[in-house]
Amino acid sequence: MSSIDQDPAKPVAQRVADLLGRMTIEEKTAQLGAIWFSEFVRDDGFDDDRATELLTNGIGQVTRIGASTALRPEESAAIVNRLQRIAMETTRLGIPIVVHEEAVGGYSARGATVFPQAIGLAATFDPDLVAEAATIMRDQMMAVGARHNLSPVLDVARDPRWGRLEETYGESPELCGVLGTAYVRAMQNTGEGTLARGVVCTGKHFLGYSMSVGGRNHAPVQLGPNELREVYAEPFAATIRDAGLASIMNSYSAIDGIPCASSPAILTGLLRDELGFDGVVVADYWAVTQLRNNHKTAVDDAAGAAQALLAGLDVELPSLDFYRAIPELVEDGALPVSVVDTSVSRVLTQKFMLGLFDDPFVDEDAVTAVFDTPAQRSVARRAAAQSVVLLTNDGVLPLDRTMLRRVAVVGPTADDRRLLQGDYHYPTHQEISMGAAVDMLPTSDAGALTPAYHYTDHITPLAGLRSALHGVDVVHARGCGVVADDADDIESAVATVRGSDVAIVCVGGRSGLTVDATVGEGRDAVDLDLTGSQHDLIARVAETGVPTIVVVLSGRAHTLGRVVHHANAVLHAWCPGEEGGHGIADVLTGAVDASGRLPVSLVKHVGQIPLHHDQRARAHEAAFHGGYVDEDVEPLFDFGHGLSYTTFELSELTVSGSSTDRPVTVGVTVTNTGDRGGVAVPQLYFSDRVASTIRPRRQLGGFVRLTLDPGASRRVSWTVDRTKLALIDPARRWTTEPGAFTFSVRMSSAADGLSETIVLEGDPIATRQRDIVATTVEVTDGVER
Repeated sequence: MSSIDQDPAKPVAQRVADLLGRMTIEEKTAQLGAIWFSEFVRDDGFDDDRATELLTNGIGQVTRIGASTALRPEESAAIVNRLQRIAMETTRLGIPIVVHEEAVGGYSARGATVFPQAIGLAATFDPDLVAEAATIMRDQMMAVGARHNLSPVLDVARDPRWGRLEETYGESPELCGVLGTAYVRAMQNTGEGTLARGVVCTGKHFLGYSMSVGGRNHAPVQLGPNELREVYAEPFAATIRDAGLASIMNSYSAIDGIPCASSPAILTGLLRDELGFDGVVVADYWAVTQLRNNHKTAVDDAAGAAQALLAGLDVELPSLDFYRAIPELVEDGALPVSVVDTSVSRVLTQKFMLGLFDDPFVDEDAVTAVFDTPAQRSVARRAAAQSVVLLTNDGVLPLDRTMLRRVAVVGPTADDRRLLQGDYHYPTHQEISMGAAVDMLPTSDAGALTPAYHYTDHITPLAGLRSALHGVDVVHARGCGVVADDADDIESAVATVRGSDVAIVCVGGRSGLTVDATVGEGRDAVDLDLTGSQHDLIARVAETGVPTIVVVLSGRAHTLGRVVHHANAVLHAWCPGEEGGHGIADVLTGAVDASGRLPVSLVKHVGQIPLHHDQRARAHEAAFHGGYVDEDVEPLFDFGHGLSYTTFELSELTVSGSSTDRPVTVGVTVTNTGDRGGVAVPQLYFSDRVASTIRPRRQLGGFVRLTLDPGASRRVSWTVDRTKLALIDPARRWTTEPGAFTFSVRMSSAADGLSETIVLEGDPIATRQRDIVATTVEVTDGVER
C-alpha cells in the first residue's frame, strides 16, 4: 500500500493533484486502459500471481467479469475483492480498479434480472418504470463491485435496417432523452453529489452512429451540423444537463470523413465545450485500433493513440493496446504530457467520486439478497406487459377464459427461452465467447471462469398462457424456425390449430451478434419482413378460419403488412426478457390493459426509409403527387401508436403563451369513455409554423402515462420552456424565435387530436443546448362522468 495522503475529508481535486504528482508516465498510462478479465485466468482458475504481475503499474479498468464468465454473483464479488486487494496492497500507489459491465436490458451477468431490451422499455413510455428497472440493475452491479456501466444507448434510431435499433429508446430525441435521463439518475444515484452509492453510466454512441450509410454497423455517417445537434446530440445533452451523465463512449463511425474516435470537433468542441460534459470519455471496444485498421487515418499504433488522446478520448477499451505507446509519444514530444494528465485526472476523479479509494470492497455474504428476487421479477413482469404494443385488434382480444376450451400456441418464438433475449442480454451475449450460437441449457457449475450458458427462470409465451389459462387445453406446435428452409412442421402446426377456439402465432427474430442471429449488433438487414417461413405459417393458420392472433417477439421494427392482412390481432412484444411469457399472457387475457406505444414508426416497405414522425417539412411527402409511384409515404403504424382495451377522449385543450421569454403551458383533460379500466398515453406535439430554418412537421414535446377507471378523467398540464422551442439558426446559434407555434395533444403522432396555434412575440432569444430546460408535466384529478 502506498503512503500517499488518503484523507477523505480533503477535496477530491486536491487528492487527485497530489496523486497525479507522484505518478510515473507508465502508471499514468495504465490508468487510461483496461485488462480483459480472462488475462488473469490460468488453468481455469484465477491466478493471483498473474494478476499481481499484470497490475504492476495498476490499471484503469477491468473488462466485464460478469458478462464473460459463468461465475455466480457471490463468486464474482469475491473475484473483484481479490483484484482490489492486489491493486490496493501490492502496487506502488494503491490505486483501485474499476470493473465495467453492460446493462442495456439488465445487468449482463449470471443470475441477474433480465428486463425487456431497451426498445421494449422505450415502448412503455414510462420513465418511472425505466428508473425502477435501472435501480435493480444498479443494486446488482454494486453488490458484485461493478461500478462502471457501458449503458444506456442514446442513439436516435431512424433506420430499422440497423441491427442495433433494439438497444435504443427509439426514433424521438425527446423520448430518448427522457428515458435516458430516468435511467442515468437511477443508476448513478448522485443524490448526495457523489457516485459513492451509484454506478457510472456511459451514454453511447457519440455521435450519429445509428444513421450510418445503408443502415450498416460501423459505416460512415453523412449528417449536417444542425441535424447532428438538434436530433442526435439531444439525448446526450439531456442526460448530461438533467442527470449528470458521468461517461461517454464514442461512435465507431466517421462523420463527414472524420472518425469520431479522433475528432476534436466531436469529443471536445461539441461534447465538452458546447454540451458542458465534464466526465470520462471511453472508447468503444477497439475504436482506437480501428483508426489504423479500418479508417486508415493512423499509420501505426502510436499515431492512433495520439489522434484519440488529442481528440479527447480518455480511456482505451477493452484493453490497453495502442495507448501503450503513450510513454514513447511523450518522450518524443508527439504528445504533450499535459494531455495525458488531463485524462488521468478525469479517471482518478471518478474513482474518488465512486468512493473506491476509501472502501473498494463489497460484502460477499450480502450479494445473493439482491439477485432475481420475487420483487425484482415482479418489476420485470410489469415491464414486459407494459412493453407489449397492440397494433391491431378486431375484437378478438382480450381473451375470455370462460369462453375458451382449446387454445393453440404455435410458432418459433412460442416456447424458446433464447428468443426472449436481446443481443446484450445474458446469456445471449456469451455466444461471442463461445464462438457460435448453440442451444442453451442451464448448468449447475460454480466458479466457472470460462463462458457457459445460464438462465434465470425464463417464462415463454406458451408457459405464460398455460399459467394464465388454467383449465383451458393449451396445445402447442413449433410450426417452423426463425430462419429460412425450416418449414417442415407447418402442417403439424395447422393440424394443431384446427379445432381450437383461437390460435396464437408467436413469430419474430433471433437477437445476437453471431452469424445465425437475424437482428443485433452487426446483424443489419435490407429486408424487414419476417424471416424464413414465418409468413407461410401465419397464412396457413389463418386459412383454417380459426381466429388468429400474431405476437411478434423481435428487436427489429419489421414490415408487417402481410401479417396484418392475415391476423385478427397483432401485437409487438420486442425482446421481453425473463418474464416475457407472463407479461404477454397478462395482455392477451386482459389481466392488464394493452398499454405499450410504438417508440419507432413501422414502415410499409424498406424503400420508405428513413421515415419518422418528426421529419422536416417537405420530407413527409413526395412531389408532385404526394407519394411514390408504387407506394404512399405514410407508415403502416405511426410513432406513438398502440391500442387499448378501452377508449379515451381528449377535451378542454388550453394553450397559454405569448412571448419568447416565457414558457408555454398546455393543458388537456383525458377521460376513459369505455367500460373497463385502462392506460392512456397522451402525447404532446408542437410545430414551428414559420422559422429561419426548416423545422420538423411535428415533434414530440412531452408525454405521460395515465391509469384511468371507467368514466374517470385526469387533467394533464405540460410546461414547455422557451428553450425547448429553440432551433439552430442560419448563423449556427441556438435561438428561440418569435412566431406562430401549433401545439397538439394526440394519442399517437398521426392520430386525430386537439390543436391550437399561438403566436409568441418578442425578440429572438439566444440560448445554449446545455441550458435547454426539460418539459415538466403535472397530473391532477378530473371530474368523473
